[in-house]
Amino acid sequence: MSTVVNPASTPRDLPAAVLWDMDGTLVDTEPYWIAAEHELVDSFGGTWTQELALQLVGSPLLVSAQFILDNSPVDLPVEEVVHRLQSRVVEQIGDAVPWRPGARELLAACREEQIPCVLVTMSWTDLAEAVIGAVGPGSFDFMVTGDRVTHGKPHPEPYETAVRRLGVRAGDCVALEDSPTGVRSAVAAGVPTLAVPHVVEVPEIPGAVPVTTLVGLTPFDLLRTATRTASA
Repeated sequence: MSTVVNPASTPRDLPAAVLWDMDGTLVDTEPYWIAAEHELVDSFGGTWTQELALQLVGSPLLVSAQFILDNSPVDLPVEEVVHRLQSRVVEQIGDAVPWRPGARELLAACREEQIPCVLVTMSWTDLAEAVIGAVGPGSFDFMVTGDRVTHGKPHPEPYETAVRRLGVRAGDCVALEDSPTGVRSAVAAGVPTLAVPHVVEVPEIPGAVPVTTLVGLTPFDLLRTATRTASA
């Protein structure tokens, strides 16, 4: 069932919803993914490099899996590559949830202000559920995952799906992203975006505002910051 929000009930200085990327924005799982990629390629006698790994940041998992097959001796069905990588990341999250600085506090503050929060991630449902389980019940209204959309980031479909289910205007929401791929997806969907670079740099993208960290940001800062002009 879709979550419908009445925009009139939300204060003007608060976003109608906050749309969270997961890997690299909410939690620092990118090192987990990179470690899993190295382990998989090594097990087939190949060598995986940091340069190759960084090219996959923010990409849909099937795209990443095919890239691995094209650039290594790994010989598995593409879906099996995804399964092995994601299973390894889930195992690592079971050992420790690597929160990004300020993310957990900002999420809690958004919930205190009763702002709907949606997880918009290219990870598949099993991994997203593991992370949400660690966050705690009620932290997210719902999630949009890579295995439940036809087109992954940088296509706008993931964010368009979130906005449609919420029943709000895209321009009244704020997206939080750490990768060029994710930022382009959110901006293409018309969602004001805060770009918080982590593993890879995010170039200047019209419609997105760079911030160095989520630390210290409050729900009242989000929409004002994400919609400021370059000359502001």
